[in-house]
Amino acid sequence: MKLRVAENIASLVPYPPGKPLEELEREYGVTGSIKMASNENALGPSPKALTAMAAALPNLHRYPDGSCHYLATRLAAHLAVDPAQLVFGNGSNEVIELLIKAFVTPGDEVVTSHPTFLVYATMVQAHGGVNRVVPLANLRHDLDAIRAAVTPRTSLIFLDNPNNPTGTVFTREEFAAFLVQLPETVLVVLDEAYVDFVADGLRLDAREFLGGATPVVALRTFSKAYGLAGLRVGYGIMDPEIAGYLHRVRQPFNVNTLAQVAARAALDDAAFYAETLRMTRAGMAWLIPRLTELGCTCYPSQTNFFLVDLGLDCRLAYEAMLRKGVIVRPMSAYGFPTFIRITVGTTAENERLATSLAATLQELAHA
Repeated sequence: MKLRVAENIASLVPYPPGKPLEELEREYGVTGSIKMASNENALGPSPKALTAMAAALPNLHRYPDGSCHYLATRLAAHLAVDPAQLVFGNGSNEVIELLIKAFVTPGDEVVTSHPTFLVYATMVQAHGGVNRVVPLANLRHDLDAIRAAVTPRTSLIFLDNPNNPTGTVFTREEFAAFLVQLPETVLVVLDEAYVDFVADGLRLDAREFLGGATPVVALRTFSKAYGLAGLRVGYGIMDPEIAGYLHRVRQPFNVNTLAQVAARAALDDAAFYAETLRMTRAGMAWLIPRLTELGCTCYPSQTNFFLVDLGLDCRLAYEAMLRKGVIVRPMSAYGFPTFIRITVGTTAENERLATSLAATLQELAHA
């Protein structure tokens, strides 16, 4: 073919999707595998969300509510914001892309960190923007270096807090000091996909910064703490004027009907939400000492996952764990060739992971 493709598209590296669990089991000849690689909720979806979706099934011949009216009303009450401050997307990934569509023109610069969520840089490049990437410092966003990277061409800054993949956070005071040094023409996007897991004393309230001189948008999702990753529903909290620009570039029916009703129901499932946080914190408190006893270095995290330095090639450990039916995330693509990332699971899954990793490390030590 002799297609003409823009260089910014031709040079993109596609996001590497993981194989379905069933395909991995077939390929490796195992059954009963557990997936502890994608930061999903090990409890599954909220039971109230399942009930709400079942009730909505007879209406799937109708288009979704393009305004997400009932979800917006319910979530606005939950967050104590105006519904006009909310923009919903097919996962928070779509809201990220909407922000780039609305505020990045070809040649504009966007500042991100490394390592961080891969979608930021990919979408910036796809839309003709220029990525300015600042390395993390001690696994944390280097806010001073990010500020120094801002130029007159900078339109957006993406900060995931907590950071993925390190699980680290910055404080309210650090963020406030950072904002006052920025020009008012720069939009700061605070991605809070894992904010539910942050300890109370370390959590900043993004809503406090929405009305400041430097514009701020907070991103959140129903994929993690609410267990709805397969439905793809996320949202942004922002000034209504910013929301208006995003609605200009948003597809009319971008959040499907089942996602909307499930998200509303999940907000009302306080017991499920509380159990998710309890299970995650208890699981991490159990796993880290066990893996440390194996000689691994574990890094504290304010999310539902944490980094583990195995001290050896993480790809070898990943393959060995797969053969035992345990899926973890190797971190070589993020610049950590000896690290894996582990999502906290149920008690049984955590125990199996610890046992499998112990056997894997012993095998590799004698290979």
